[in-house]
Amino acid sequence: MSDLIQILPDNVANQIAAGEVVQRPASVVKELVENAIDAGGNSIKINLKDAGRTLIQVIDNGCGMSVTDARLAFERHATSKIRKANDLFAIRTMGFRGEALASIAAIANVELKTKRTEDELGTHIVISGSEAISQEVSACSDGSNFIVKNLFFNVPARRKFLKANSTELRNIITEFHRIVLSHPEIAFQLLHNDSEIYNLPASHIRQRIINVFGKSMNQRLISINTSTSIVKLTGFIGKPKNAKRNLGEQFFFVNNRYMRHPYFHKAIMQAYDKILPPETIPPYFIFFEVDPQIIDINIHPTKTEIKFEDERAIYQIIQASIREALGKFNIVPSIDFDEDNSLEIPVAGSSADIEAPMIKVNPEFNPFEANLNYNPFDGEKTYNPFDEERRSFESNQFYQEFKAKTPPQQSGATKKAPPEKWETLYEEPFKRESDEKLSQAKIDRENIPDYFQPQKPPEEFIQKKLHPQEQIQKAKNFFQLKNKYILTPVRSGLMIIDQRKAHERILFEKFINSLENHQGIAQQTLFPQTIELNASDYTLLQVIIEDVRALGFDIREFGKKTFVINGTPADIHNCEPKELVENLLANYKSNQMDVKLKIRENLAKSLAKASALNYGKTLSNEEMSSIIDQLFACTTPNFTPDGKAIISVLESQELESRFK
Repeated sequence: MSDLIQILPDNVANQIAAGEVVQRPASVVKELVENAIDAGGNSIKINLKDAGRTLIQVIDNGCGMSVTDARLAFERHATSKIRKANDLFAIRTMGFRGEALASIAAIANVELKTKRTEDELGTHIVISGSEAISQEVSACSDGSNFIVKNLFFNVPARRKFLKANSTELRNIITEFHRIVLSHPEIAFQLLHNDSEIYNLPASHIRQRIINVFGKSMNQRLISINTSTSIVKLTGFIGKPKNAKRNLGEQFFFVNNRYMRHPYFHKAIMQAYDKILPPETIPPYFIFFEVDPQIIDINIHPTKTEIKFEDERAIYQIIQASIREALGKFNIVPSIDFDEDNSLEIPVAGSSADIEAPMIKVNPEFNPFEANLNYNPFDGEKTYNPFDEERRSFESNQFYQEFKAKTPPQQSGATKKAPPEKWETLYEEPFKRESDEKLSQAKIDRENIPDYFQPQKPPEEFIQKKLHPQEQIQKAKNFFQLKNKYILTPVRSGLMIIDQRKAHERILFEKFINSLENHQGIAQQTLFPQTIELNASDYTLLQVIIEDVRALGFDIREFGKKTFVINGTPADIHNCEPKELVENLLANYKSNQMDVKLKIRENLAKSLAKASALNYGKTLSNEEMSSIIDQLFACTTPNFTPDGKAIISVLESQELESRFK
């Protein structure tokens, strides 16, 4: 029997390695740009065609490569970053494995033009599927120019399962954000289909964040700066009121390398505890400076998972730093008593006689006994604004009869006692007429001031009085628990309905119907609102703009990365148009993880989630009744578009068993 174990050919081994290193076009962009940074370039240009499917080009002005280095760079485990195993514990460069170029060349057509500054001519290499096609001398500029064409041309299964261009482009932009934020000293340019998406000049980190995420970000940032013997923390966190419901503006960087770290993310969320709106995540851009010997980068080929030697201590440092920054933001600035221009507060001496201000009042003043001949410009007399009403009331016949029946006040009394039976002045007319002593009194109501007129009961009071059984029965049908659940009795027991999820299901089916029939009705806003989006959201909205309009939005492009909103769907109430569009895009991006979800269904689902009734809103009986009626008119009333339960029934038997 012959031997079974064989060494795989290099091209097969490279394709296997490419499965981990190159997952999508964004992975190619990441690896090539990181190589350009390690080469010392201060200006990097990225050019894309069809979201990287057709072309990915990365141009830098770095050190370039010699003829030998250019050919050797495409071999597996060929790298200039490390020489021995101990170098793994002192890594400062972005790459070090030596697998990226070999993996990319295994599943694409690759061209490289590179030249060192000291050389007169450069090198032009063409590789396809790990096979070298040509290598020749070429006249080119200093640095390197990588061209990757027809990604996954020899792995059709991988190419088939690439997502839509809009999705792949957003993945590239996400990787682009992670790189440009960690290297603000480098100028970057990103183009897609000959259209410029980003043009970022070299700047400091705060300006780079503003250039990437928009000018509005400048007012949302709170700086942090903490130095310890373990780690140095710098960067920015967001104000609690600007927290969003989706991820996207949360970044950790260790030694200028992006990383994911759920444990440290938890530390940030606990530092924001009880000051964030519900179900929101604050933005943060936090940079760690640590000794490379206390971290391990060599965990995954993507190099985004990093282990720390003492994570618990760093966890506490993060919490303390963020709470300190939030405290500085929330408290009133302290007074510097050493400042030259500080206010001088005089100290009263023992001889100083300070009198408290006095208010002169007349305890004998009676507004009903003031001088009737009052001149408003005569300061010596007292003005009474109720004189005219008083004279009108005293001339009334009922008042004269009532006054005659009241015993006179005794002399020497310091305070007048109220007349007997004064309450009858405020009783209902039919009660006064039933009184035997006042049955003959005829009241001229037109002469009594408005504030003495008996008030007419409100309309709803009359209805309850006329139809008490109907009103009580209606009030018992629905009950709102904690402004979150609607409770109503049914034959089998007690039905509990989640009000937000129910409204989400109702809106979802309305929006699906609007998209199918293109009958979305827009409610025009009083004042149009402009919304400035980042590059990722801008490109996404351009792709789905027609379906967004079919939902009922009146929205159009208004300048670079800006849209103007003139109207929103008529079915949505009490929602800010700008916030509604932002939540729509955020939910749409999070829903794209479901491959089976169609574009229109995703859009309807996202808008329903963004505009559904929030918890905490008090509902009237009519509103609860309307929600229940519309819910049971839906095709699937029991579940939300996400598959979450809307209705739960507490059986009568279970209730009885609890009391037994």
